[in-house]
Amino acid sequence: MVRVSLREPPSEGSAYRSAMSGLLDGVRVLDLGIWRPAPYATQLLAEMGADVVKVEPPAGDPMRSLPAMFASLNAGKRALALDLRSDEGRAKALELAACADAVVEGYRPGVAARLGVDEAAVRAVNRSVVYCSISGYGQDGPLASVPGHDIDYQAWAGVLEPRDGTPVVPRPPLADLAGGAYAAMAICAALLRRAATGEGEQIDVAMADVLATWTGAVRSYPVAGTGVALTADLPGYGTFATSDGGWIALGVLSEDHFWSALCHALGLDAEAARTLPERIADQGRLGLLVRERIAMRPRDELVADLALAGVPVAPILSQDEVLAAEHFRRRGL
Repeated sequence: MVRVSLREPPSEGSAYRSAMSGLLDGVRVLDLGIWRPAPYATQLLAEMGADVVKVEPPAGDPMRSLPAMFASLNAGKRALALDLRSDEGRAKALELAACADAVVEGYRPGVAARLGVDEAAVRAVNRSVVYCSISGYGQDGPLASVPGHDIDYQAWAGVLEPRDGTPVVPRPPLADLAGGAYAAMAICAALLRRAATGEGEQIDVAMADVLATWTGAVRSYPVAGTGVALTADLPGYGTFATSDGGWIALGVLSEDHFWSALCHALGLDAEAARTLPERIADQGRLGLLVRERIAMRPRDELVADLALAGVPVAPILSQDEVLAAEHFRRRGL
């Protein structure tokens, strides 16, 4: 049965979205995913113009218990409720897969095969299909069958490495979003290759793998001749409290011109000519000077002045402030 049609036109206030909305016109995608990773991948494809049909279990995607989040992940898709454990439901899913350019699933490894909608079953009815599996740890390996959610994949990938004795959990669900984004990118690449060769593709996206490539094998990036890591307590890089209880983020790294602009804007003209090695050698004193000057100014006024001076700066916003930000509103988000 058809549950709901969510197709909506792109925002007229966003030239970016208007331009993006036709890139995948004519591409048909079957979304067998629930929760966030696979639906986020297909949402990205839908925003680029793909026609996405979402298959949900009879009780619905569990994400429907969070209506606003469900809507943000499934806008522009058509939805169908099927019981894949039944012969009728499985046959209908394979019928949809037979005319799809891409099929995306987000089950734990082995589940799609038990339901009869795995890569082999789909390729039997659609030889050139791009079949993408998104999972926590991949389709093989010692952790493949271990259950998990976003926080578990972050933990395995070193994202939650303790700082000052306490693990730090990022606010965005990094694994879910990264996995979905990488899957969408891989699907687009496979569709491009298929257009040239006629060959389909099998894609295995593991969310923990993606994050592990982000944290990487290199623990720090020492500056030549100093032995000190680039982001280790550099004056002008990090988060800083302002006089009105707000916070700002400064992004002054190795660039001398950013440091000079920051110093002049804060009235620290005597320190403006300091080179990076000099700033690293004197980071304790310089860092304190920067924090003291920033703490004397209210957030928004300071951000405006620093941005005007050419300093990489941003206010640290609450979610309500993000929703009200003129920049994002003008871009149609």
